[in-house]
Amino acid sequence: MSLLSAPIVTIFAVEFLEGSIVIGQYRTVLLRSSEWSGERQAEGLKCITRSATFAALGAILVCAAIAVPLGFLQKELDPRVGDIIEGCSKIVASFFILMLSLKIPGWLGVYYRNSEKKLGITLREIRFNVSWNIWREVAECGIFLIPFILGSGAQAIPISAIVGSIVGLVMGGLIYVGNKKLREKKWLALFMCLLLVFLSAGLITNGVHEFEEVFGETKALWEVQNPFLSSKRLPMILLKPFGYSSKRTLLQCVTFWCWLLVAAALHFWKYRRSIAAQLQQALEESDANEASLKSDESLKNSTKISDGSQNITDNDNADAA
Repeated sequence: MSLLSAPIVTIFAVEFLEGSIVIGQYRTVLLRSSEWSGERQAEGLKCITRSATFAALGAILVCAAIAVPLGFLQKELDPRVGDIIEGCSKIVASFFILMLSLKIPGWLGVYYRNSEKKLGITLREIRFNVSWNIWREVAECGIFLIPFILGSGAQAIPISAIVGSIVGLVMGGLIYVGNKKLREKKWLALFMCLLLVFLSAGLITNGVHEFEEVFGETKALWEVQNPFLSSKRLPMILLKPFGYSSKRTLLQCVTFWCWLLVAAALHFWKYRRSIAAQLQQALEESDANEASLKSDESLKNSTKISDGSQNITDNDNADAA
């Protein structure tokens, strides 16, 4: 029995890649945002680390609590239950990741926001979003491993998990470094938003496909025959979280493009709101400056009148003397 399994490696590579992207995006935003500095920035970074760690440990404990009894009892889990759980988790995660992409331009100062208003992010939001996504990734690893635990591939899990985790973390690290190298905030925001939008589109597309596998697939539009381009093998499986698939059903295709259209519409709406808020602030500042100038002019005129009256009084007094 081989101690290295390509399917197990790919499972961990994909899940760790998705998780590292989410963590990396939050870290990048906190490190580059002017509102997250000093002690507040350190607190936010610690919150990300703690949330990811506790969520991963919690998911591991839950997976172990389910997998160990199954391994002893040799009782198979209905594959449809696993598909439904995975589909729901991916759809929920896609909404949170899309919301994250909508906030990034404001966090980085690309979209205008009133200086009196705080960023739309709190430690509670960071804690929930990071915990949910890391929980989902680790829990999915556990669900995917159940067939190997029940079958004859359990011996390959330890080494394969280590190799796959390293591959996923390296890929996520390269993306994180790319974010840090892009010093221009406009291009950084564009890169991060596109990355997260396609990640959310890939998640919801793969999520609805899980339900297709349970309740029946819609019409297949195409299927790539080249094994190298298969979305179930390395290296192309690394693009699967972003929506790539070597086989597309009608429901997947409609979901993917509709989700991208919704994301584009929401970002355009946020951009228009930013422009409107900037114009409104400019008008308010213009009115305030105009009122200030009028007040200064009025004060100067009053001073001139007062000085003139004083001069007249002084001259009258001199004539009288």
